[in-house]
Formats: sequence, C-alpha cells, structure tokens
Amino acid sequence: MAHKTNEIFQHVSSTYLSTRSLAIFITSIVVALVLGRIIATFLRQTVLLIGRRADKSQNLRTVNRLRRYETILILSIAAIRALLILFAIYFWWMYIHPYGQAPGIIGASALLIIVLGGALSPPLRDIAAGSVMMAEHWYGVGDHIKVEPFADMQGVVERVTLRSTRIRGLNGEVMWVNNQNIMGVHLAPKGIRTMALEMFVEDLQRGENLIQKTNRRLPTGPMLLITPLTIISNDKVGDKLWHITAVGETAPGREWLIEQSAVDLIKWLDEQSKNSILAHGPLARYADTEAERRFSRTIKNARKRPTPKRRIVKKSKKS
Repeated sequence: MAHKTNEIFQHVSSTYLSTRSLAIFITSIVVALVLGRIIATFLRQTVLLIGRRADKSQNLRTVNRLRRYETILILSIAAIRALLILFAIYFWWMYIHPYGQAPGIIGASALLIIVLGGALSPPLRDIAAGSVMMAEHWYGVGDHIKVEPFADMQGVVERVTLRSTRIRGLNGEVMWVNNQNIMGVHLAPKGIRTMALEMFVEDLQRGENLIQKTNRRLPTGPMLLITPLTIISNDKVGDKLWHITAVGETAPGREWLIEQSAVDLIKWLDEQSKNSILAHGPLARYADTEAERRFSRTIKNARKRPTPKRRIVKKSKKS
C-alpha cells in the first residue's frame, strides 16, 4: 500500500508539479488573464458609448433597450474571463496529457469540480443567484433600486456581474452587495418618483398662484426636484370651492421635497396672505400612472358580482 502511495506521489510530482508543467500552467493562466483584460477594456468602452447614446435619446423605449445592452455587455465581461480561464486549464491539461484517455479526463474533472465546489461554495451561490436575477430581468445598469433586506441600501446600479452588484447612493457612497444576499428589489420606474398634491381652495386664480410661488422656492436639479409642480386639473366641486391637483417629479429618496417642503411652503404662503384661501390640504400622494391604472382595474373587478344562475323549471307532460 505504501509502495503504491509513493508511486502516485511520484507520478503527480513528475507530471503535474514538474517545472515544465507549472511553467505551461502559469503561462496559460497569464495569457488568459491578459486576453480577458483586453476584451474587458474594449467592452467597457463600448458600454460607455452605449451609455452616452442612451443619455442623448429622448425615447424611453430606446433608453431601456440600450440599458439592457449595457447590462448584457457588463455581464459578458465576467463570463468571457471565466471561459478564458477554463480554456487555459483545459489547454494545460491537454498539453501535459496529449494522449490522455477520456475516462481519466472525466475523473480528474469530477475531482476538480468537487474540490472547487467545496472551496468556492459562496461565490457559486452568488453566481447562481445572479444568473436567475439577470435571466428574469430584475434590474439593469442605470436603474434606481432599493435592495431588501437592507433598509438603507438604495441608489443607481453602476455595475452588475454574476457575483455582485455595485450601487451608488444619492450621497455618493458606493455599495457592493453579493447577489446571494439580495432577497428582493424595489425598482423605481424611469428612475424617478412622481408625487401629486391635492388641495381645495376658495379662489382658483390665487390657488394656482400658490403653486407657482411654491415652485420658485423649491430647489431643482437631477438629484432634487426634477420636474416642478404642474397643475393637471382644477375642478369646481362646490360654491366657491375648487379642487386643484398638481404633479411633480423628484429623485428617489427626495420625496420629502413635495411631501414636506412643498406642503409647508403652501401653508406658509397662504398664512402670509391677507385672506386665506385654503379650505383643505394640501395632501401629498404618489401619482404613478401605471399603478393607478392597475389598481383601478383591480377595484373595478373586485366590485363585480356573480350573475345568479337561472333556474330551469321542467314542465311535466300532460297525459
């Protein structure tokens, strides 16, 4: 038994751990890494060009399509690097064993998979989770997401790989999260929050002026109030009473600009005037068009009642 063990060790040392074998292995890995870096640099430049084209486009469908291309290219970087490494190992094996039998290759591969599966279990779980999320299109580069179960992890997706996701928060922090730790994702439509203000006033003209004065006192910008408050309806609901609805857009996490600042400003401006015109409000709410359409359909269907079945009475034949 000891003699056979010594023979196995000698065979491994002379075959796999020899200077020639190690030199070929290292050279193969280095070549694979260099090729992977060159390809990654080319793909990243392509991603930058696609990103600039997406920023210039005014068509939302085009922007979403280009973002998907960005995500696919970034994911392909990791996949290409992994394939190059696997090919380098395969080349090294076949060069050392040019006449190796298939069962030997299969057995060695199975042993290598078992060893790597135990040593690389966490990264493999990350890759499995990342593959599922990317296949189901959970999110892509440029999307604003909030990651569950982390309360404070939200921002714009900068980079996605099969193993991890990089997010940049509104405060500039860069956050990395392993894909296996992502339990759920909140995706902001178009990367913005649409908020509405509802208020009832006793003078329509002065109520509309309140909205305009409020807009002049709110900070605007890509990370603040993106679109100022715009009046979308002003319905008369009673004697000297109008219902005004104004809609504005903010960056995710900046909803307080409308929920708090705009509400407080309108109340303060109304108090500063000689005659108060606010009868009720303002009240802030989310105003996503798609969500309203979906909920409206759900409520409409929920109010439906089953149609009672008609009883069919069979007439008896007269004898």
